[in-house]
Amino acid sequence: MNIIDLHNPSRIDKMPDAVKVLFSSGDFKQEGFTVKKVELRHYVEKNNDKLGPYSLITSFVETDKGTIEMLYDEGFRGEDALNRTVTFLVSNLGVSGLILRALISLKEHLENS
Repeated sequence: MNIIDLHNPSRIDKMPDAVKVLFSSGDFKQEGFTVKKVELRHYVEKNNDKLGPYSLITSFVETDKGTIEMLYDEGFRGEDALNRTVTFLVSNLGVSGLILRALISLKEHLENS
């Protein structure tokens, strides 16, 4: 099962402008799932002369039971939005929270389908 958990999934109907892999060993088990890969994906939706690029950053989690892509952050975040977001997540132990949030959402979708 592949889930896109966004109000408007068409916002990511293209290849991301950039991707950062946070985890890819494929042997992390949590909540009954085996997590294979975790990424942050960066989509630039528009550019403003004064504010710069409007970024949509999503988290993508691949498990043995399916994938889920969800909104992580969006807004005018500057030119280096994805790298700053990755640095923040890694420095503040945010990766585990991101994975848990994705697994809870994936589990709900699986139970309701």
